[in-house]
Amino acid sequence: MITFKQLDAIYWVSELGGFEAAANKLHTTQSAISKRIQELEETFGVPLFDRSRRSARLTDKGLEVLALGKDLLERRDHLVERISDESVIQSQFRIGVTELTGITWLPQLIARIRERFPRLRIEPSIELSSELYSKLEHDQLDMIIVPDVFSDARFISQPLKSVENVWMAAHGTVPEGRTLTLQELTELTVLSQGSHSGTGLICERWLLQHGARMRNTLVSNYLLAQVGLTLSGAGISYLPRHCMQFLVDRKMLQILPTTESLPLVQYSAFYRADRQAGLTATIAELAESTCNFNQLYFDRLPTTE
Repeated sequence: MITFKQLDAIYWVSELGGFEAAANKLHTTQSAISKRIQELEETFGVPLFDRSRRSARLTDKGLEVLALGKDLLERRDHLVERISDESVIQSQFRIGVTELTGITWLPQLIARIRERFPRLRIEPSIELSSELYSKLEHDQLDMIIVPDVFSDARFISQPLKSVENVWMAAHGTVPEGRTLTLQELTELTVLSQGSHSGTGLICERWLLQHGARMRNTLVSNYLLAQVGLTLSGAGISYLPRHCMQFLVDRKMLQILPTTESLPLVQYSAFYRADRQAGLTATIAELAESTCNFNQLYFDRLPTTE
């Protein structure tokens, strides 16, 4: 008799490229995965994997079983999500975000997800946009929240909010009231997030479009490090205006008016079109209604006297 555990095994071995990866995904052992595949092969009386190769490669019959099995698994997931009460859905949900989301509204989103799905195990990850995209592509994450710089028909995109970035420097770097041209900016040391960051990529493209080539650039992959270097006077930087306003109010940073405004950075929630559309789509909607880049999370916490 064919079981969903066996179909899960052949699907994830094929999807992730190996028995060990499938075992990790399904929270079991490699020997258990091998046994499930062997049971399927005994049921059908044909080999499903070509064992003459080092990698896990399906035979023609294996591909046929995979295609039919995938359809059954999707129907199972749809049935569970359609019929089950949200409070009893038990699974893991892996969500990846960039640093800005992590220090602003990610805690509120997690709280809302737990309130809606109390038995759902949430596994957050904070990384660079390019790393998050790669993990979503390889099914190591269920959803990512990143700047909208990716276009891929395999993924569904749920638009969230935009972030306004402005040039900032340590207070007193430039006389108050002075407006800088892009040419003047190119003569200063610029602290950049680099092309592995969605925001960094957008700003790099924008500068190139305006013919601005920065002479001295220091690349930081981490937003908080970028803020710290800016505060130290190491250079100027583009930073999210609203959540960093408290540093401007305290005269630790200053906003540098420029003749050309930086582009808004649109954020979106991305998820694979072939993965648990019901649950993931609901969480994407929660992200849309929760999204707020205007204030750092620790700045929202009540103070104690």
